[in-house]
Amino acid sequence: MTMYQIFITAVLVGAVSFFPETTEAAVMGPSMQKLTWHYYKVYNTCENAENFIRHQVEIFYKKDKSIAPKLLRLLYSDCFVSGCDASVLLEGPNSERMAPQNRGLGGFVIIDKIKIVLEQRCPGVVSCADILNLATRDAVHLAGAPSYPVFTGRRDGLTSDKQNVDLPSPSISWDQAMDYFKSRGLSVLDMATLLGSHSMGRTHCSYVVDRLYNYNKTGKPSPTMNKYFLSEMAKQCPPRTRKGQTDPLVYLNPDSGSNHSFTNSYYSRILSNKSVLEVDQQLLYNDDTKQISEEFAASFEDFRKSFALSMSKMGAINVLTKTEGEIRRDCRRTN
Repeated sequence: MTMYQIFITAVLVGAVSFFPETTEAAVMGPSMQKLTWHYYKVYNTCENAENFIRHQVEIFYKKDKSIAPKLLRLLYSDCFVSGCDASVLLEGPNSERMAPQNRGLGGFVIIDKIKIVLEQRCPGVVSCADILNLATRDAVHLAGAPSYPVFTGRRDGLTSDKQNVDLPSPSISWDQAMDYFKSRGLSVLDMATLLGSHSMGRTHCSYVVDRLYNYNKTGKPSPTMNKYFLSEMAKQCPPRTRKGQTDPLVYLNPDSGSNHSFTNSYYSRILSNKSVLEVDQQLLYNDDTKQISEEFAASFEDFRKSFALSMSKMGAINVLTKTEGEIRRDCRRTN
């Protein structure tokens, strides 16, 4: 066992379940300490809020399994910009959702539906930010992820500006990706784990074609990409040679495909040079993230436990609590 595998094991074992309702765990960082386990039940403001949310997610999931990756991306796009304040849900010509990086963002309909249900049962109580975090947890759990603990008590942001959206390109280098995650208070283990969200969902060919035809502006495909996989991807994503050309969607993890299953096959594909996005394949080119990828490819349970920890940390980035922000009555607009 390598030193990094020993470290991963120590983190996962040391964090195992101190919550009676779950076998998973969360690390209590400074931001998370501002939140409360079962906030709406503890303060008797909407005792069954989490049950109402879970029920609606189950209804949507039965009709459309793609809500799991859609909500994961929506939560990432919210938390990594101005913090987990539901600012990405706000509508407007200059709102975050209008930023180029948020093209194709989905999951808004289910959040709106859940908000309507909660406003009927507990008016003005449950924040859109908490709804987004809880609904994402429940959707990815149905897809195969752990039902990790979500601390609640977030409040909703009052502004949303597309100029603030600095979500990076999926073609960035390992160092650039690590710097970005560190700027959000996340570790190398968090980065390698959260990128595992790409075990399901789809992306546009425009984010892939540089790997297929012009890697690092060489006019050639990526030299490390599996040749058979390169050929298969080229069939789905032809060169972009003219304006207005269609931009097809491809699965981030062909092994999961339309099932949108949460699995560790994402890491096996990294090790065999079959990643769709360059940012994913970059995990192989650093000793720490290569060892993490090997560990998660070998043990789905280690990946699931680490995912629980990292999602809890991401969900606590720059949260608003107490008298900060507001509790929106409609997630698409401020009060």
